[in-house]
Amino acid sequence: RLHLVTWNVGTASPPPDVTSLLQLNSLGPTMDMYVIGLQEVNSRITNFLSDLAFDDPWSIFFMTVLSPLGYIKLSSVRMQGLLLLVFVKHVHLPFIRDIHTHYTRTGLYGYWGNKGGVTVRMALYGHTICFMNCHLPAHIENTEQRLDDFEKILEMQFEGENIPSTLDHDVLFWFGDLNFRIADYGIHFVRESINNKRYNLLWEKDQLNMAKKKEAFLQEFIEGPLQFKPTYKFDLYSDVYDTSEKKRKPAWTDRILWRVKNLCQHASKEDEFAAEEQTISVTLNNYISHMSYGISDHKPVTGTFGLELKPLLSDPLVMLNPEGEWSAEHDVLINYSAVPEFSSSAWDWIGLFKVAFRHVNDYVTYAWVEDDEISSNKDRKQVYMSAAEIPDMGGEFLLCYYSNNFQSIVGISQPFQIQPNRTLMEKDLTQEENSWMQKPDNLESHDEF
Repeated sequence: RLHLVTWNVGTASPPPDVTSLLQLNSLGPTMDMYVIGLQEVNSRITNFLSDLAFDDPWSIFFMTVLSPLGYIKLSSVRMQGLLLLVFVKHVHLPFIRDIHTHYTRTGLYGYWGNKGGVTVRMALYGHTICFMNCHLPAHIENTEQRLDDFEKILEMQFEGENIPSTLDHDVLFWFGDLNFRIADYGIHFVRESINNKRYNLLWEKDQLNMAKKKEAFLQEFIEGPLQFKPTYKFDLYSDVYDTSEKKRKPAWTDRILWRVKNLCQHASKEDEFAAEEQTISVTLNNYISHMSYGISDHKPVTGTFGLELKPLLSDPLVMLNPEGEWSAEHDVLINYSAVPEFSSSAWDWIGLFKVAFRHVNDYVTYAWVEDDEISSNKDRKQVYMSAAEIPDMGGEFLLCYYSNNFQSIVGISQPFQIQPNRTLMEKDLTQEENSWMQKPDNLESHDEF
């Protein structure tokens, strides 16, 4: 279950609440993955430089919302105003590998990053998935430039060995402020059609729909029906279309499309392609806009998908768990075992994380798998963690094995309890009692008052 968001936020700060945007109150099953693509994130030079050193406000905002619900930020990529965030449930972490990011500038002949695309790719249960968030050139007359820029973004290559090109991924999601407009029709006809909810009258003059009929490379992309109002351009904090002097014509600029490689390869073979051969399928469950958000002149659009995968990976590379009862009063042990084909590195480590951790660097402490190893045999290895590193207050935690070769978490334990440091707590309690007994006498009159 994948929930994908595209939103041109117009340099605004995050809104107070995104419950409906992320469908957090949905009665159905929870999402396994959130993919959030933003455009026009505030990229003034002071903001951008600080965001390079620290997480930007939007990333922090979504982590704050999603981490208590059991999601971690798997990956992110930023290019000036473009931001792409991927969050996943803990349980999937050991089965997501080969995560790579890329960005392509197309603004000012490729020298400026105000337009272009940011991309995250990964192997999910052995299937290759690619997410591409784009911001293409504006204005009704620039259709050809939009198509040229998108082709350029598609041609980009990830760094690394054996990583497929963008179109060679099993599934490619393409979304963002694509800036395609409604051609030919005048503003009055467009607005009247919208007011009467006769959106189908506008579909054939939507520039992206028109381009899909002519351009071979677009014909393999699928989109759900546009059964929501055009998402551009609104007066701020309203659902009223542009009342400024320019009176921009409404348009479906904010879109989500996808492409399944298997379908493209076998489309010409007709009945030769049996359904059981297909190892991955994508189903669109919901494609809607969210009119209640008014921080920019665009409304956010979401697509909720079902990804049906025949797992090519069924076992994590590393299994790990805490040994015995863990307490902040003594050194503790971690047991782990790896599949025979797993190649470890001297830079691999095991991190102790709070259950609601935000991202891979959000560990409480860690142990190097080689330096801190105390026993080893072909079936099991043991690593120790010093009591000095264990949180005194205890609580609920989990362990994650980080592989330097894979640049990702390849094993995760079940959540477990760490008992608090009783000696320290008793000491604190004694100090508290002593300080209370030493309270000045003149404080009693204040208490009565």
